[in-house]
Amino acid sequence: MPFIPVCPLMSAGKDIEIVCAQDKCAWYIKNYKTCSIYLMAHNAALDIKQKQSAKAAVKK
Repeated sequence: MPFIPVCPLMSAGKDIEIVCAQDKCAWYIKNYKTCSIYLMAHNAALDIKQKQSAKAAVKK
């Protein structure tokens, strides 16, 4: 079954998920074949994890 990407911006607060427009969307990054919103969320999660690890190391 093929993966159908969902638009996080257009789907927010809706009961029905909106399919990603990919190349027709300004937020879509062709080189990564993904939405920049997903990349920002991923990078933010990594940043949080790094800060939590640093904070835990300081407490020891």
